[in-house]
Amino acid sequence: MTGERDLDALLSNMKPEIMDGTFVFCTLAPSASIPATISPMLTFREREGTTLVIRHEEAERAGLRCAFPSRLITLAVHSALDAVGFLAAITARLAAAGISVNAVSAFHHDHLFVAVDRADEAMALLQNMSGTN
Repeated sequence: MTGERDLDALLSNMKPEIMDGTFVFCTLAPSASIPATISPMLTFREREGTTLVIRHEEAERAGLRCAFPSRLITLAVHSALDAVGFLAAITARLAAAGISVNAVSAFHHDHLFVAVDRADEAMALLQNMSGTN
């Protein structure tokens, strides 16, 4: 199944869904292994280290320093990886409301990490954009 590329269709069908729990961003030294006791939602290797996005409880149990407690909002439309303007439209709308967002594109969907205290507001804005409020 190919992903959607049409911006209007993406926006009207994005169906934002907020996931349970609080997620945090952690980093490990470039040479460090990911502890077997955690199950990251996301890993990304940079020169400076490996970024992990994991549930807050997991970071605490593993003794990892963390930042940006956030909620995960999944945009449940199958967006094409080469779709143009989808995340730009969404992040611009959230930015206009003063909401910080860390966006991640995966194979099937786009995902937004927004600060815990702004998650409900972000959901309302996204639902308004898609006409699902």
